[in-house]
Amino acid sequence: MHELLAAGRTLLPALQELRRDLHATPEIGLHLPRTQAAVISALADLDLEVTTGQDTTSVVAVLRGSHPDRLADAPAVLLRGDMDGLPLQEDTGEPFAATNGNMHACGHDLHTAGLVGAARMLHEHRDQLQGDVVFMFQPGEEGYNGASVMIDEGVLTAAGETAIAAFGVHVTTRPRGVVSTKTGTLQAGSNVLRVTIHGNGGHGSQPQAADDPVPALAELITACQNMITRRIETFDPIVMSITQLSASDAVNIIPASASFAATIRTLSKASLDIVRTRSRQLAEGIASAHGCTAEVDFEVQYPVTVNDEDETRWVLGEVSGLLGPDRVEELSQPIMPSEDFSFVLQRVPGTYMMLGAQPADVPDEEQADNHSPNVVFDDSVLGDQAALLAHLAIARLAKAAGTS
Repeated sequence: MHELLAAGRTLLPALQELRRDLHATPEIGLHLPRTQAAVISALADLDLEVTTGQDTTSVVAVLRGSHPDRLADAPAVLLRGDMDGLPLQEDTGEPFAATNGNMHACGHDLHTAGLVGAARMLHEHRDQLQGDVVFMFQPGEEGYNGASVMIDEGVLTAAGETAIAAFGVHVTTRPRGVVSTKTGTLQAGSNVLRVTIHGNGGHGSQPQAADDPVPALAELITACQNMITRRIETFDPIVMSITQLSASDAVNIIPASASFAATIRTLSKASLDIVRTRSRQLAEGIASAHGCTAEVDFEVQYPVTVNDEDETRWVLGEVSGLLGPDRVEELSQPIMPSEDFSFVLQRVPGTYMMLGAQPADVPDEEQADNHSPNVVFDDSVLGDQAALLAHLAIARLAKAAGTS
């Protein structure tokens, strides 16, 4: 255990250099050619089986363990790090801040560098591996479902048989170095509601001659917010945030249509079914009352992220043993952000964890959240992040072999 933490301290400067290089030039979506090249370069001197994606610039690296008691049909464990940024202009003032209109505002640059660190540690300690490790460097987490693309291309079976367990870490702006997770539902499912109200446009001075979609849309927005508080089970919450509005391009024109889009986070199939059905009913009813029609599109993006009960109980114990009990927190409730690692966890039992990376010199009241143009992370957590992933891979394969 402690040799991995020591290795993390030794690797830290190189991992910080890689992270800051990635941070300065973030790429978005499924095609991250520069990021892919940086990862491949960082792994080039290791004895890994490296493949790249066909439909995305993913990197999959397989490390074959060389433990003396390794069996020929030894299993594999999967470790994942996402690589993409967000289309957001950075405003942190960091010396390595991005200037290309994109930003690593969710910490994926740390996820990538931390997974490189885990690969380097495990390569150095491959004689302790009683099986294989798959390193999943994933593009397109931020709304592009890169996880499913990689699954379709075979990442779960990259080492041979399907991996027996999967682990991932996401940095947060919580206290530095504290790992938090929970069994069962950890994160919400992500959905998008788009509604367009179609009316009959006209001149702004003569609303009586038009069927104005704007009042209908405004009424619908209020009704949707009321629906969340009046139609949804209190202990199975939904978060709806209306983030886009569109109507006329000119101040004196009543538009022929008006629209909004909303992100909706759900924690169960029951709440998902309710909000999908009720939002359509509201849109069509309110539009009809205003002499308009409604076009409704409800898109289910990412499912709920569900940690395996047994794997996560085991992980909580392992993290406590590695980092100390004061650096482990078992969450009492799920959190509402979404994550496409959920698709991996639908197929492979495993655990997703949060790792606090709040800088010590930033007061709580000034700490911005993930996805903010002002968010900063303390990348001194990279050594421990890499050691945590490496330890889980070694220990889980030992458990499978019955020698833990």
